[in-house]
Amino acid sequence: MSNLIEEFVEKESLDAMSTMLNTDEINKVSGAAVQLANTFNGLGEGFKPIAGDCDNAEEKLISSFKHNIILLIQKTWVEKADEDLKTEVLNQVQDFLSQLSKKAYADSFKLFLEIVNTTVYLMFGSQTKAKDFNDYALRIDPEFGLFWWYIKSLPSDAAWSPEKKRIAILLGMYFLANY
Repeated sequence: MSNLIEEFVEKESLDAMSTMLNTDEINKVSGAAVQLANTFNGLGEGFKPIAGDCDNAEEKLISSFKHNIILLIQKTWVEKADEDLKTEVLNQVQDFLSQLSKKAYADSFKLFLEIVNTTVYLMFGSQTKAKDFNDYALRIDPEFGLFWWYIKSLPSDAAWSPEKKRIAILLGMYFLANY
């Protein structure tokens, strides 16, 4: 992503993203995730109980995410050629939610990123493949653009602990549950 992100994100959030990516200390990852949640929509304190592993908060988030992501995918108009992709991603969401019910965050990390990428493709079409899509997303909808910056910063092949992957997934779900 270009340096445009620096116009939209304060230094604390850039540092939080760096911490999120580079540390294995879960308390630091959790704090960074709260800072990033605040960057998304100013509701970082609402993410605190989720990052802190409060089951009730996590269950509520998963339920909200489920309803919002399914609605988002179903209500997105797509070209006829992408109808099968839309059906496929809805099936992936069900598989993902099934893995979450088993607390299999480590196993579902890559699938979560695939779901997000496919959903964004369904929303914006081939434009997502353009070199400048990241900047475009920041300009047309800064809140979404910040989320996209977060998602694109996550390594799909991260060799992270299950707890770190849990926090990374839940943070992405948190944005989508409130979008």
